[in-house]
Amino acid sequence: MNVVKRVDAKGVSCPMPLVKTKKAIDELASGQVLEVQTTDKGAKNDLAAWAKVSGHKLVEMKEENGVLTFWIEKA
Repeated sequence: MNVVKRVDAKGVSCPMPLVKTKKAIDELASGQVLEVQTTDKGAKNDLAAWAKVSGHKLVEMKEENGVLTFWIEKA
């Protein structure tokens, strides 16, 4: 997976992971992949729902050692 940009949203709570993700994805071209890392458990539902509604593709999500990592492909 060719990650173009990374967002570190660890240690911040809702809605900041989503706010940071929205800002970062606006800087990408269509088809590019954004990696987001957060410790906010609510982001699991928030980012998945936002990606779906906004037309982006949630490529993968994993949880390891309390950190959620998302890979989102810009529409």
